Amino acid sequence: MLPFKWTCGCCGQQFDTLPLDVGATYPDSYFTISEAERASRVRHTKSFCAIEPDWYFVRGCIEVPIIGHDDAFAWGVWVSVSDKSWNDIHDAWDEPARAKNAPYFGWLNTALKLYPDTISLKTKVHLRQDLAPYIELEPTDHPLAREQREGITIDRVLEIANAYAQHGPVA
Repeated sequence: MLPFKWTCGCCGQQFDTLPLDVGATYPDSYFTISEAERASRVRHTKSFCAIEPDWYFVRGCIEVPIIGHDDAFAWGVWVSVSDKSWNDIHDAWDEPARAKNAPYFGWLNTALKLYPDTISLKTKVHLRQDLAPYIELEPTDHPLAREQREGITIDRVLEIANAYAQHGPVA
């Protein structure tokens, strides 16, 4: 963790370390299901979500290097995957060798408010041992994909932290 002091632009509280992650609790598609239907159609854990009849999601991290530092900033996001991929990932989840699995194709299913539309960006889901999956974005010109490849400054990390402090965490 970086030794760094910063003050939240929203609440004025001072922190001793950089905020290194922002995460979504649910995939965005979850919010398209009425509250009345959620109990019967949605199965959800910290890492998996299935919405009947045929939507499947895995939670992972888009890691963005912080320029000049060993730490990375992580976006906790949901990726839509096929039912076959979801079952394969679910079955391999507790296996010691899960990191040896080939990456799985997916579509980003988390809107990140500081970027142009992030829903349906192409991804690869890389399983890791004892860590949330690493989400690799297709190398496009989308600002989030560029940041994942090129890194961000500490000022950008603080911009993200202050934006989410003002607007609350990602849903």
